[in-house]
Amino acid sequence: MTPDEYCQDKAAKSGSSFYYSFLFLPPQQRQAITALYAFCREVDDVVDECDDVNVARIKLQWWREEIGRVFDGTSRHPVGQALRGPVTTYNLPQEHFLEIIDGMEMDLDHQGYASFKDLALYCHRVASIVGLMAAEIFGYQDRRTLKYAHELGMAFQLTNILRDVREDSLLGRIYLPLDELERFGVTPEDIMAHRMSDNMRELFKFQAQRAHQYYTQAYAHLPESDRYPQRSGLIMSAIYQATLKEIEDDGYNILKRRVSLTPLRKLWIAWQTARHEKSLYKKQRKRGMQKA
Repeated sequence: MTPDEYCQDKAAKSGSSFYYSFLFLPPQQRQAITALYAFCREVDDVVDECDDVNVARIKLQWWREEIGRVFDGTSRHPVGQALRGPVTTYNLPQEHFLEIIDGMEMDLDHQGYASFKDLALYCHRVASIVGLMAAEIFGYQDRRTLKYAHELGMAFQLTNILRDVREDSLLGRIYLPLDELERFGVTPEDIMAHRMSDNMRELFKFQAQRAHQYYTQAYAHLPESDRYPQRSGLIMSAIYQATLKEIEDDGYNILKRRVSLTPLRKLWIAWQTARHEKSLYKKQRKRGMQKA
């Protein structure tokens, strides 16, 4: 198995919404974003699958060293080898990879987040930084697109946190800001025991509204000129927002069951969104030609 095949296999097996957005990219961009996603999965798996915190820290340190080897051309891991080309072609900063690892390591020290300001740093590291690198791979002309990518990463992570609240609680983790639990009259023990209540539902509704706000902010920053190059992010967004709507339509019963879309539905949303963005792009080009 080649490094690229390893990354492709890693992405496909994850069942992630991200995988479906990659299908509509040219080969070089698809290889680069798949390698980046595989890296994120590797370091995330270290945290989720290692029972011994010290072993997890050692493995994350190995990945820090491996990223150093990616940039000097001596990488050993298949993912590191697959990243060699993209980091040069798309000018991906070494410090961004290290910051993602720092974000993953925050899970090893996780004692809850006192406020949204504290949670936002975690979201920035594990999601928005990925969004910024993805924007570099997809391409842009206007630097406002980087603000879009950052805000969209925040929206994705906030959606993930809401969707995964039950699974995270089973791992002893609560990502909702503790001051907001208190404001809504909910205790960490309520979440750990999966005790649903009207207060809990209002807490979850508040989190969903915040995620919606970040989606809105992200779109406001995306210039029309960069919309088509950034279509993969818009495909991801359509899938994530459909998931968020499912959570809302289900009455926020996320302590009972994890809401997820079927692979077929994700593919359908991806195809519809890609088709819509291509249509908009053709109209944009036509307007440009008429003005010329």
